[in-house]
Amino acid sequence: MTDQQHPLAGRRCLITGGTGGIGLHAALGLAELGADLILIGRNKDRGERTLAAIRRLGAPGHARFMSADLSLRTNVERIAREVCEHWEALDMLVNNAGGFYFRRETTEEGLERTFALNHLSYFHLTLLLIDRLAAAPAGRIVSVSSGAHWNGSLDFNNLQLARGYSAWRAYSQSKLANLLFTFELARRLEGSQITANAMNPGFVATNLAKDNGWVVRIGASLMYALFARPPETGADTIVYLAGDPQVAGVSGEYFQARNPTRCSRRSRDPELARRLWQVSAELVGVPEDTLATLLQ
Repeated sequence: MTDQQHPLAGRRCLITGGTGGIGLHAALGLAELGADLILIGRNKDRGERTLAAIRRLGAPGHARFMSADLSLRTNVERIAREVCEHWEALDMLVNNAGGFYFRRETTEEGLERTFALNHLSYFHLTLLLIDRLAAAPAGRIVSVSSGAHWNGSLDFNNLQLARGYSAWRAYSQSKLANLLFTFELARRLEGSQITANAMNPGFVATNLAKDNGWVVRIGASLMYALFARPPETGADTIVYLAGDPQVAGVSGEYFQARNPTRCSRRSRDPELARRLWQVSAELVGVPEDTLATLLQ
C-alpha cells in the first residue's frame, strides 16, 4: 500500500555504492519515500551508519546492507544470488558504485579495476537481476555516468589499459561505457516493461578518490570544497529516475538535473555499443543473448 507521504511504499530498490556520496543520499531519498532498500558497499561500518540514518527517518520501508567489492565478478554473482533469495521482484536497480584509481590496479581476477568496477559490475549485476526486474510491474534501471564520458574512447585492443594508463583515461572510458551499455540495454528491452536510463550527477563531492594515496585524497578534498556541489544535488536525479511517475515509460535517455541532456556522438554509436556488449558478456561469462532468453 502507498500513501501520499510515502508513494514508494512496497517498492523494492537495490543501490550499489549506497553508503557514501550520491549513493547514500539517493538511498535516503528513496527511503524517505517509503521504498524497501538493499544497499551494497564495501565498508560495513558505513553500511551500519547508513541503516541507522534510514531508521531515523521513520519511513515504512525496510533496509538491509550487503558487503561486497563489486570489482570482482565472484562478488557480483554472490550479491545477485542473495538478492534473488531475498526478493522475488525488484522495482528499481541503481548502478552507482564507482572508483577513480590514480595508479593502474588489477583485480585478483586479472581485470583493470576501474573498468571492472565502473562498467562491468553495472553490466553483470543488471543481467543477473533482469528476471527480478521483469517480475515487477515496471522495473527501472538507473546507471550513474558522468560528463567525463565526453573525453572517453574505447580501444578494444587495449580495454584494460595495459598501455598508456592514466586515471582520467580509465575513468572517462568507463563512463562512456556506462552510456553505451544503457542505450544498448534500452534497445534490447524494447517491448518489455523495464526501462533503462543513465544520468550525470555533475561535479559533486563524493568519496571517489578515497582509494588513492594521501596526496590525491587531500587534492580531491580541496577541489570538492572549492568547486563541488553537495552530493544530494546529484542524488536528486537518481531518486527522480528511479521512482517518479513523470518518467514512467521513459527509456534510453541521459539525464542531468531531472532533464534529458546532450551526450557525445560516440556514446550513441550503435555498433560500438553492440561490440562493447559482446566483449563485456565474454568477460563476465554470460551469454550475449541473455536478455532475449530471459524476456521471451
